[in-house]
Amino acid sequence: MPTYFLIAQILISAALIATVLFQLRGGGIGGIFGQADSVYRTRRGIESTLFKLSIILAVLLVVFAVLIARNA
Repeated sequence: MPTYFLIAQILISAALIATVLFQLRGGGIGGIFGQADSVYRTRRGIESTLFKLSIILAVLLVVFAVLIARNA
């Protein structure tokens, strides 16, 4: 099995962990001032980018896992 598949999977998994950890949790600073958490809001800017990037990285992680399993 080529070593570059394993290295790519390790790098993708580290990037996926980082993008998930960088995403905002909860209602943000508005919760301090009494803003309801049940209010619908859209993702904008960097939050939207991180969300899309985490989906792409998760798909890539699965693809590399299948490739590694096939070549084993």
